[in-house]
Amino acid sequence: MAKKKNKNLSWLDLLLRFLAPLALVLITYNPSDYSFYDWFSGALAAGELGGLHFLALVVLVIGWSILLVATWNALDTFGIILTCALLGAIVWVFIDYGLLKADSVDAIAWIVLVCLAGVLAVGLSWAHIWRRLTGQYSVDETND
Repeated sequence: MAKKKNKNLSWLDLLLRFLAPLALVLITYNPSDYSFYDWFSGALAAGELGGLHFLALVVLVIGWSILLVATWNALDTFGIILTCALLGAIVWVFIDYGLLKADSVDAIAWIVLVCLAGVLAVGLSWAHIWRRLTGQYSVDETND
């Protein structure tokens, strides 16, 4: 007898749905000077752009397109605003309790990048979270 696949979202699934956007965000740009942005702009300034730079750019654009479209379709404007507000409030509480320091431009950049990944992760996971909270399935409607 075939084992029925569990359609519930596990904590590991949520973690992976956060780590994938986090990787994309931090590969694209981060304040450590080890990012696609730094690599690409350095090659551009030196006049050394090549096929590998273009390939990496296309792969990043594909990744961003997938995540942004999924997030927009799942959350729409109001959901994105609420998610940003929630993450902003969490960051504020962490700063108030001394769990997070926002004392430099780099620290603030890291916080913003992780929050951006959080918004994208919520967008990726929202249909599963919604089904878990309400019991309702989310489906795309098309008007043919």
